[in-house]
Amino acid sequence: MNLKSRSNAFRRLLVMLVVFVSAGSLFAQTVVTGTVTSARDGSALEGATVLVKGTTTGTFTDDNGKYSISVPNTNATLVVSFLGFARIEVPLDGRTTVDISLESEFSLEEVVVTGYGTQKAKEVTSAIVSVKAENFNRGLVNDPSQLIQGKVAGLSISRTGSDPNAGFAIRLRGLSTLGQNEQPLVIIDGVPGASLRSVDPNDIQSMDVLKDGSAAAIYGTQAASGVVIITTKKGLPGTSRVEYTATATIEQIAKRVSVMDAAEFVATGGPNRGTETDWVDEVTRDARSTVHNVSLTGGTRTTSYRVSLNYRGVQGILLKNGFNQLNGRVNLTQKALNEKLTITTNLSATERNAQYGMRDALRYANLYNPTAPVFADANSALGIKYGGFYQEENFDYFNPVAIVEQNENDGKFKNLLASIRGDYEIIEGLKVSATYSVQRENTFNGRYSQKRAYYGGGFNRNGFATRTNDESTNTLFEGTVNYEKQFGNINVDVLAGYSYQEYLFEGFGAEGGDFLSDALTYNNLGAARDFSEGLGNVFSYKNGYALESVFGRVRFNIDDTYFIMASLRNDGSTRFGANNKRATFPGVSVGINVANLVDIAALDQLKVRAGYGQTGNLPRDSYQSLQLFQRVSNFFYNGEFVPAYGPAFNPNPDLRWEIKDEINAGVDFSFFGNKLSGSIDYYTRTTTDLIFNVTVPVPPNQANRTIANLEDVALRNSGVEIAIGTSIKSGDFSYDPRLLFSTFNTIIDTLSVENPTFQFFKSGGQQFDESTSPGAPGLNNLPTVVVEAGGPLGQIWGYEHSGFANGDHTFVDQDPDGDGPLEPDGVIDAKDQKVIGNGLPDFSLGFNNTFKYKSLDLSFFLRGDFGHDLVNMYRVFYESLGSRPGDNNVNTEYFTEEYTAPPSKFSSYYVEDASFVTLDNATLGYNLKLGAEQAANARIFVSGQNLFVITNYTGPDPSVRFADPGETDNGALPPLGNNVLAPGLDRRSTYFRARSFTVGLSLDF
Repeated sequence: MNLKSRSNAFRRLLVMLVVFVSAGSLFAQTVVTGTVTSARDGSALEGATVLVKGTTTGTFTDDNGKYSISVPNTNATLVVSFLGFARIEVPLDGRTTVDISLESEFSLEEVVVTGYGTQKAKEVTSAIVSVKAENFNRGLVNDPSQLIQGKVAGLSISRTGSDPNAGFAIRLRGLSTLGQNEQPLVIIDGVPGASLRSVDPNDIQSMDVLKDGSAAAIYGTQAASGVVIITTKKGLPGTSRVEYTATATIEQIAKRVSVMDAAEFVATGGPNRGTETDWVDEVTRDARSTVHNVSLTGGTRTTSYRVSLNYRGVQGILLKNGFNQLNGRVNLTQKALNEKLTITTNLSATERNAQYGMRDALRYANLYNPTAPVFADANSALGIKYGGFYQEENFDYFNPVAIVEQNENDGKFKNLLASIRGDYEIIEGLKVSATYSVQRENTFNGRYSQKRAYYGGGFNRNGFATRTNDESTNTLFEGTVNYEKQFGNINVDVLAGYSYQEYLFEGFGAEGGDFLSDALTYNNLGAARDFSEGLGNVFSYKNGYALESVFGRVRFNIDDTYFIMASLRNDGSTRFGANNKRATFPGVSVGINVANLVDIAALDQLKVRAGYGQTGNLPRDSYQSLQLFQRVSNFFYNGEFVPAYGPAFNPNPDLRWEIKDEINAGVDFSFFGNKLSGSIDYYTRTTTDLIFNVTVPVPPNQANRTIANLEDVALRNSGVEIAIGTSIKSGDFSYDPRLLFSTFNTIIDTLSVENPTFQFFKSGGQQFDESTSPGAPGLNNLPTVVVEAGGPLGQIWGYEHSGFANGDHTFVDQDPDGDGPLEPDGVIDAKDQKVIGNGLPDFSLGFNNTFKYKSLDLSFFLRGDFGHDLVNMYRVFYESLGSRPGDNNVNTEYFTEEYTAPPSKFSSYYVEDASFVTLDNATLGYNLKLGAEQAANARIFVSGQNLFVITNYTGPDPSVRFADPGETDNGALPPLGNNVLAPGLDRRSTYFRARSFTVGLSLDF
């Protein structure tokens, strides 16, 4: 027998032996095999536990999710569990091959993120709305707040125009302060006060909005304007997955200011400079943007991770406007000590390089002479004087192209947010947690106006540069103890905690002029000869504050029918006065699921709930309870001039927090197997002890300003919010519409009109703010807004227009006393002014629609605000033929050649109804499987934003102006608004609204 024959014989003998041994084993055991996968995406779960129920026999799945286990018989039951997924029991029923799909533990019942924890939606007794990633707005979304714009009844998110560097004004149930912290508190992965710019929209898993006081009271003095909780995406145990998304977007101007072309301008008497120039075209473009996002997620039974990298290259429709941003995030979860200890680490870093551009270029593009050329004759005196640009030497009259080309306005933003959290389960139901986080932000801005720049100060200063740098640090430590226990049909959840948070703000800047060359712009301030001549300016600052808190909460679930929640928080802050260092804020809410008490087949849920909560507001700035000084002049001492300082603000040791009391009543309902569901809420709230910068007499005070609590003034808010949706399904087709409706009404009231504190309201219960005047030229000191005791916020003030005579406006001669029937006195004076509009809407609507058919989906979102007015400042200044030559080129439907006098009064003629409906977002997508085993998912989609607007407003953007930023262009970031008492003013520096179209691809493999 040769070697090959011997080898074959040996193999046959070995096979016979294995078969014999295996056959003997079959009499005692049966081997069951299969694969464990995620029901979410079909991915294999590595490290899942598979046990034989009632025994100690078990195994783990391999890296392909496969398992093999011996069972005593095929009537046994397998128990399968995995971190982040619901544990299930699977009877074999005679099978030896069993594939198992696990559901996420959060997909079996909707979970809502509340303050310091989560809660099942059915148990929530407060007004809380949760928006998940699959329901976010799509398209060109660069700010996280855009994801839920129009998705939450009562939450208004507005931005005037489409400047990519501008933030959004966020108002929850209207205004609850006179100007302290009107934006909601933002919490990202448990870190209060985190910056929205620290998280990329692609990394967000859910956004939960705590709307009422009972829900927000757990956050005390930071929560008067509401709370928005952001939860980022985390890794899931199992096979690693890679996700990649890329989008490309083009933006175009959606609507311009209606102005005359060159022929119309000359026909109405405008000076003819011999050319035809579309100035808006000269300073704008079709903006192009790209976004790339890649993430890696996965893990094992005890470890899960998600790592992402995001790039955004975004252009604005204004030239030299946009940003490039890189954002990275790492989320890691590790279990240890027999899985009793969980360590969660979140780390994110963002760097944005921005061109802020010159928004005023859009303003002057709308008024500059359309017959003027862009460039002057290079040999002409003006051409040489202003760097080759054509420039007429008139007041407030600048070549728009020169504004863009001769001025730099750049910036850089850096953010680092790191947090680590440990959760340890001492015994079943008892858990202790500790969190430490640090957020650091650095913002740089550099501006330069060239030596020949007529706009920006460069011409008068022989080049002018400004450079500023601001830093902030937010450090947090929190510890909590949580105990949850079931006692019969009563579930009790108790939370107690301690928090210490410290903020530090510091920065410096310098500005100077007189440069030898424009080459170095703002990058070499030492080259500015102003500093050697004592004309430069250097400044710096440093301040901060601390917040120490203890808090507690208890929740009861009685038989899944009766629900009770009560919370209490005590805050101490260094921003309060010496006599009022601490504040206490209670919250309580109850709910009853009536559906469990009645026998109605179609009724799934009918939860009636009510809550009361108290929240507060800190002073906006630090040290406002102390005596503050400012530089007032120089004085001659010991042979030289030295700076002199004087009081800026008086001390106020009694300065305390604002208090907002809120009552909310609501009902959540669901019918016909959740095919019809929704909620209705009514709220009323009162904010007292409002913090305000008030005028006081000198003497006895050292300064004429004091930061004080207005004891006799209150803000009263009330409103209704309705959200209702349905689900229609037929075969492979489904349609899910959802309608949102909300109102809010804000009244500024006095508790004692006879003796208002610090004379906040002037005589007659009215206060006028001259900063709301239209401005120069010619319209200074003409307030357009009135704050009236007992009246609604947002009242626009002026004369009632009645027509034209002799080329000028005519006005209604009102009752001079206002105390009876109309009794004209024949004189048009200040007593004839009245309320002529309101800048805030009566109600808002949102209509979300989602269609799906097999792998195809279509969604679109309609949004509208109704009942608000806007003051069209372009018309105020530039519609009259009597304006300065070259200015009178605004040509709306209100234009008339009857009006030839320059404007001298503000009237209802310029106040327009700005109600609108807009197709905010529309997305068409297709999902498909890729690969031989369809292991990869792909999605292609197209999306549009601001596709159309239906409105009678003649300005470029009818969006609500929640505050007045003033008539300036003086900062790196366009302000969200600094005067919340003056909504409704459409200033001339408004950025245009843009329409965008996006194509995108998403891969998951």
